[in-house]
Amino acid sequence: MVRRIDAIDWNILRELQDDGRITNVELSQRVGISAPPSLRRVRSLEEEGIIKGYRALLDEKKLGFDLMAFAMVHLVSQAEADLTAFADQVERWPLVRACWMLSGETDFILLCVAPDLRTFQNFVLELTGAPNVRNVKTALTLKQTKDAAVVPMENTLP
Repeated sequence: MVRRIDAIDWNILRELQDDGRITNVELSQRVGISAPPSLRRVRSLEEEGIIKGYRALLDEKKLGFDLMAFAMVHLVSQAEADLTAFADQVERWPLVRACWMLSGETDFILLCVAPDLRTFQNFVLELTGAPNVRNVKTALTLKQTKDAAVVPMENTLP
């Protein structure tokens, strides 16, 4: 059973989403409670898996990954074992930043980054040759207009 998330928890989540490096003292001041209960609430949210982790958000272009693309993958078989095997393979491809299993004609969509077109083309060759892959369609991104790595919280308070 998941506990009820109250207004203080929502405020904690909002503050941590805005700044995951905030100190517990600063967090407690911003949400209006003392530091010990603030820390207990954060630990509880972490233990329950509501807070999945913390990480630095990197600018891939500044690190030399100038190409971003989507690869839409259609598999030969959608048997559970084949879907799982493909998902496991995706974990081993470092150019894949994110992957979603979809309903409909496309089985998986991969968000990929690469330093250049040749590297991405080589990856697509590997991808199309992977077991159980029927076909792959790709789309190179031209411009990213939104990159929100947050859960919307404006209208979520109880």
